[in-house]
Amino acid sequence: MAVPSAELEVWRYSRIAELDLGAFAPAAVHTTVTGAQQVPAADPALVAEMVAGLDVHDVFDELSAAHHTTVAIAVPAGKVLAEPIVVTHHLDGDGAAFYPRLIVHGGADSEFTVVERFESTDGSTVLVVPRLVVHAAQAARVSYVGVNLLGAGTWQLGHQQATGERDSTTLLATVALGGDYARVRTDARLVGHGATTKQVALYYADGTQMHDFRTLQDHVAPKTYSDLLFKGAVQNTAKSVYTGLIRIREEAKGSVAYQTNRNLTLSEGAWAESVPNLDIRNNDVKCSHASTVGPIDDEQRFYLESRGIPPEVAERLVVLGFFDDVLNLLPASLQASPLRGELRARVAAKLERER
Repeated sequence: MAVPSAELEVWRYSRIAELDLGAFAPAAVHTTVTGAQQVPAADPALVAEMVAGLDVHDVFDELSAAHHTTVAIAVPAGKVLAEPIVVTHHLDGDGAAFYPRLIVHGGADSEFTVVERFESTDGSTVLVVPRLVVHAAQAARVSYVGVNLLGAGTWQLGHQQATGERDSTTLLATVALGGDYARVRTDARLVGHGATTKQVALYYADGTQMHDFRTLQDHVAPKTYSDLLFKGAVQNTAKSVYTGLIRIREEAKGSVAYQTNRNLTLSEGAWAESVPNLDIRNNDVKCSHASTVGPIDDEQRFYLESRGIPPEVAERLVVLGFFDDVLNLLPASLQASPLRGELRARVAAKLERER
């Protein structure tokens, strides 16, 4: 299979033409998992069934199938975990290509959070092609948070697939701060009556970075609900892309879907693209989408400066406040954790580098 072209709609605006796939060789992923002792080992038959449902779109899916390293988490029915399960991928080795795969299953009426961290150093050129499969059984409440803390020489080409059964609730959250080119495609399907999915993202690119997001909110069953909030900032000559689709199928009567993408351009040379889309095939639904791209609100900046706050501090406060909407939507188990403070600190550090 050939490397995809930017002429394809799902790769439009991307930097995929810059990738020399032949420069990378498959390597083993060094992964650590904490908190998994709270649940038994995943049933191999269940894992195989979930993997069988993986969609194959391009050569990266084929490479993942050939070279993947899998972590599987299956929380039994009725079990509630107070502490998150944390999966950390350490990705180092110049010219190495990593193919981590994370399988997450929530049994009926279970509740838990999984955090997946991607970390690499600035000194090596790395390719990481992660795959995520999430399945929430009836009335399960499953939260996933992906954290990109990749080094400046890393390319990420991620694909996430989530399925929600009857009355389930699924949260798919992404925090993207690192990498050279970092892409995440998220397909969320609501196949059970009354299922809910939420997608949130915080992304910040500086220097020559690029963050690229493609999302699908796919309503298959009646009276399903989806809500998406993506907020990003770009500075220097960095770029970001968001394209999203809400799909309401013929049988999804009474469904509700929202899609919002907001972008701040903090420098003259920064660029952000935002393309929301609707595909509605049933009249008895409620849908809306919105997107904005622009600089910091002058009225907010003036309000702070008129009260004696220096311009650089005012800008930092506005940007941090802009992102707090997303941080507040992270699972309750993470609100008091060090992760929230770490992410705010990293955002503040990027702002400092602008000057």
